[in-house]
Amino acid sequence: MDVNTQLLLPLWTEARTRFSNQLKNITESDLTKKLGDSPNSAGFLIRHVADVELLFSKNVFGQTDLKVSAKTVIAQRDTGEWTNLSELLAYQQEAFECLEKAILAQTDADWQSSITTKEFGAKTKAEALGRIVSHTAYHAGQLGIVLKYGMV
Repeated sequence: MDVNTQLLLPLWTEARTRFSNQLKNITESDLTKKLGDSPNSAGFLIRHVADVELLFSKNVFGQTDLKVSAKTVIAQRDTGEWTNLSELLAYQQEAFECLEKAILAQTDADWQSSITTKEFGAKTKAEALGRIVSHTAYHAGQLGIVLKYGMV
């Protein structure tokens, strides 16, 4: 494993625990919780984090053989369908494993190479990793608040 990957992989995996640790005690009834008029349920947030991780695996980190149906990104809203806990947990685990594999496949030179997407323009792959870390942490914070204070 290249030096940069040795440094960046643990950074990402530790940051993702802000999300994954919340999933240990979640129940199926938690998935429909929302905050007041907030548009996003807990189930939507879980699915969305996984959708975006899979998109990053494919479009940023080069896992071109990956088939992604990022339903939350396509719909751009909570459709109310994210209510099956076992499916969501399996999907987010798949996303974790795909992104981990994609990160492990990067060389030191790859981390400095530039990638351009319509969502965030041109970034190095190292900068893009920062983007997915902050995206997951942002939604992990939302999830935590929804789980603590949200109502069905």
